[in-house]
Amino acid sequence: MFDRRTSIAAGLGTALLTALPAPLLASAGAGHLLEYDGIKALGLPEQRLTIWLPPGYYASDRRYRVVYMHDAQNLFDPVLSNFNKVWAADRAMLGHADKHQTDPWIIIGIWSPGVDRYRQYLPLPAYENASGSLRADMDEYAQGPIVSNHYINWIAQTLKPWVDRSFRTLGTRDDTAIVGSSMGGLISLYAFLYHPNVFGRAGCVSTHWPAIAPQKVVGTDPELVDIWRNLIKQRLGQANGRKLWFDHGTATLDAYYPPYQAAIDEHMAGTGWARGSDWESKQYPGAEHEENAWAARLPEIFDWVLG
Repeated sequence: MFDRRTSIAAGLGTALLTALPAPLLASAGAGHLLEYDGIKALGLPEQRLTIWLPPGYYASDRRYRVVYMHDAQNLFDPVLSNFNKVWAADRAMLGHADKHQTDPWIIIGIWSPGVDRYRQYLPLPAYENASGSLRADMDEYAQGPIVSNHYINWIAQTLKPWVDRSFRTLGTRDDTAIVGSSMGGLISLYAFLYHPNVFGRAGCVSTHWPAIAPQKVVGTDPELVDIWRNLIKQRLGQANGRKLWFDHGTATLDAYYPPYQAAIDEHMAGTGWARGSDWESKQYPGAEHEENAWAARLPEIFDWVLG
């Protein structure tokens, strides 16, 4: 059962967090949910968290690994979701733990900030390296300054230290993952590349490589391919035990992704990272760009990314 346990947490950087009663979720399997709203973070729109703690968390003194996930409104409760469907991340995590006879990971769900989602999730180097017309399209979607640098730094330098102080976590790089879909896949990759000592594992699900509406581009945009390859080339470094997952479907919006992902896969093959152990890329024929499709493969994603 999900409980309505509340606690008060202060001092998340410059932010004061108010803990709300955890909602009872229609998709509940087991565990505890905590809601934190009204989070003020420098340079960012107001932030909100939904934190899932594994069953038995309050009855033990064990420490847990942690996975950070974007678009938290779509992770657990269909009532709160944008599309009345969710990843069912709690169930996938419990299934992962049961399958491998290991402790579940704590899930730190970070809500997307509504209309500011695009400018919070678009990696800043992609915007800075875009040509005039491509940048103009990005500006049209963003409707404001790109704040992804502030976002990944806030997660790595403010949110994670608060999580590690407030909950019983295992805080090392190898015990910390970050996962997201679509634009959330882009920002997960960005955090993984720019904070390699914080995030040892990343899941980039249905990554939105086109960055803007792909219908505006005939075929694959070579400029964007170069932007993403250069970003990875400049920041990837050696694997050293880190793990990086890519995937995509082939229907609806995901139908635009295969040629982009093929170019990224070709680049990854030349980095010295070993496919299958250091990095992986999967295609799911017929899978659409939506939460039910991501829920269907999240157990496999967790199995590989969390190991």
